[in-house]
Amino acid sequence: MVSTRPVPNLVFRRLRGQRSAGEFAAAVRRAAREIGEQVACDARYIGRVESGEIRCPNYAYERVFLHMFPVAGLADLGFSARETVRGRGARASEADSPARPTTPPPPVLHSDTDEESDVLRRMFMTSGTATVAAASLGLGGASAAAALTSLPAQRRVGDAEVIAVEKAVRQIRLLDDRHGGDGLYRRASQPLRAAYALLDAGTTTRRATADRLHAGAGELAISVGWLAHDSGRFEDARSHYAEALATARVAGDPALEAHAFCNASFLARDTGRPREAVRAAEAGQRAARPLGSARLLALLALREAGGRAGLGDRTGCDRAIGRAYAAFERGASAADPEWMTFFREAELEMLQAQCWSALGDWPRAARHARRATQLQDPHFTRNLALYRAQLTCDLARGGIADEAVTAGHGVLDLLDRVQSSRIRAMLAGAVGVLRAQNASPAVRDFVDRHQVAIRPVPGPKVPSPNAGRA
Repeated sequence: MVSTRPVPNLVFRRLRGQRSAGEFAAAVRRAAREIGEQVACDARYIGRVESGEIRCPNYAYERVFLHMFPVAGLADLGFSARETVRGRGARASEADSPARPTTPPPPVLHSDTDEESDVLRRMFMTSGTATVAAASLGLGGASAAAALTSLPAQRRVGDAEVIAVEKAVRQIRLLDDRHGGDGLYRRASQPLRAAYALLDAGTTTRRATADRLHAGAGELAISVGWLAHDSGRFEDARSHYAEALATARVAGDPALEAHAFCNASFLARDTGRPREAVRAAEAGQRAARPLGSARLLALLALREAGGRAGLGDRTGCDRAIGRAYAAFERGASAADPEWMTFFREAELEMLQAQCWSALGDWPRAARHARRATQLQDPHFTRNLALYRAQLTCDLARGGIADEAVTAGHGVLDLLDRVQSSRIRAMLAGAVGVLRAQNASPAVRDFVDRHQVAIRPVPGPKVPSPNAGRA
């Protein structure tokens, strides 16, 4: 007969230390607030974890626990891997197994780690050349296995590997600017796993190298999180942003922390959690103030404005936009982070358009969105499509059908090059509004063209990450 008795989580009990279950639950709630999560943790929940009744926490608790105890995976906290306790496969596994293992499995970086990423991890652990680092991060032409067998072993992580991580970040951002997140997310997850494998190795030769490696891995996590965000994989995005925030906290890196909070705020706004968006933006501003970048503070103020708009707080939104303008007008500086190349006047206008749209002020939103499309550099193809989609939505909701149709055609013109679920969803919403309120020939033609454009067809070939600038 198979035993179904839970196995106590002694690891988690040791982490609690001398604190009572209630005191520890309060610490969990505080940690959740730090990263913009909401968990109803109490002494009973802690007891269920320690008794083994909860074998694996939900995603929100996972992010909080890994923020409190930054590790490679849940196994280090005494939990079972998610795939062993979720769904049909987990039930089958439990039915076939006489008991839960008495020792936790080795920690994993992600539950979807496959054979290829295992090869990447081994390569990083055993080699220190630039060629192998680049191949492992998906930036080289040679296969991982070939690189592994042809190059000498070296157990130190040095500048070559760090440079490869930093290059991966830049290439992913470049491809996202051109193509959007849908076609890139799965491929970008591979170099992210490899970068965190480098951190796991813990064999950097200098403190400066270690700091760069933490920063690079964290920035890579944010970049991959953004691709997940843009392609509608919101839970994946939350996980990646939390991973970046944990990395920032471990490394004591306020610039990375500000970036992680900035993206977390944006995601919260997009997923209907405006209060969380405000809190994350405020936390990002606290982290950013000592850095000396007025443009970063401007962007974070706009993230706060977006959250306040979602709350219906017009006054608070207007004040945050005012702070953003004041900071933006102080100009660019050497302290501005590299990742902020997209934040120009066009983006300033676009984020304001989104605020006024959330508040239902369609004419004002359309004015800002129209200006964003006029100012945008055509190099940022994805953002150009995004700005036109925002303009289409605002004009449609404001009853200006003819101009909305013109802007909508401009989006359709770019969809063969841009793969973004977010942009497609925005355009679909505008089409629904136009179809409901206007039956003119121009609207019918646009609706028909949209229907053709969204039919499932093979997507465009996205260049490999070693492609150069056009």
